[in-house]
Amino acid sequence: MKAFVLRATGGEGLEHTALVDVPPAPTPGPGAVRIAIKATALNHLDLFVIRGIPGLPKSLPHILGSDGAGVVESVGAGVTAVRPGERVLINPGISDYSCEFCRKGEHSLCVRYGILGEHFPGTMAELVTVPDHNVLPIPATTPPLTWSEAAAFSLVTLTAWRMVVTRAQLQAGEWMLVWGIGGGVSLTALRIARLVGARVIATSSSDAKLARARELGAEVTVNHRTQPVTQVVREVTGKRGVDVVVENVGEVTWGDSLRCLAKGGRIVTCGGTSGPQLVTDVRPLFWHQFTILGSTMGNAAEYREVVRRLGQGELRPIIDATVPLERAREGFERLARGDQIGKVTVEIGN
Repeated sequence: MKAFVLRATGGEGLEHTALVDVPPAPTPGPGAVRIAIKATALNHLDLFVIRGIPGLPKSLPHILGSDGAGVVESVGAGVTAVRPGERVLINPGISDYSCEFCRKGEHSLCVRYGILGEHFPGTMAELVTVPDHNVLPIPATTPPLTWSEAAAFSLVTLTAWRMVVTRAQLQAGEWMLVWGIGGGVSLTALRIARLVGARVIATSSSDAKLARARELGAEVTVNHRTQPVTQVVREVTGKRGVDVVVENVGEVTWGDSLRCLAKGGRIVTCGGTSGPQLVTDVRPLFWHQFTILGSTMGNAAEYREVVRRLGQGELRPIIDATVPLERAREGFERLARGDQIGKVTVEIGN
């Protein structure tokens, strides 16, 4: 089968990617599903893998891609939730459904948790085999979801939902600050915040992206390249600060994120695109009783909820650009430059 793979590590990484022929995804065993992929969506996670997460990938060539949607090609014994020919979404987070955390329903804390395209062969291929727990039928919407929209939904929506709703427990009327509004998680976090009735301050270095953020409901926008974010936040909130900061930038923004918090505020993080090493002055942390929350992907119940919301017409993905599989590197280059507003997707097959 055709697949877009990483063949080596080192350097910027994209020079080591290629479209090649690889053995087909395995025939599904008990409880597994093989899917003919119709589209996949790119995430910053893919760039981290390409640039070389320490210890990953375990073997080369490695099929890239976490997000995907397609048609069920075949199912293994005992699979009843989906059937061949059905259009499905893929939840990229793979759990074992047997550890102590899985038994509590916290699948993203599973001791053997992994993500497609990072720990397992990914979705940038004609076929992928996954546990049946990781697929749900694409909900009916008006108009129907395109393959690109379906592929772009799962990772960022599940991640943002857990951050904003489950972990930070953002409430109506609260203020939320979100950095880098062009990214998929940040853009989705803004939309979820508006769903719950919160007020949002969004940042970007692009005025075009800030204009789009205002269209999507951001009450205040800040160009963090030309404006002091902490000063704007204090002015807007009457020197109070925000209740929640959504963080995935890391080293560059961490200090300002803490300085933007109101007393008793919460900061929730799912990554560090600018670097992982954070410096925190413990004095305001304990004196103002801040809460720092980590968050990764989400559990099965949260995934069912965001898919239900999608079926109700909420959180429909915003597509920035779509390229065919043979031009996948162009999509990665756009993502790496930070040009996108919404998701970059890759079409596979007819």
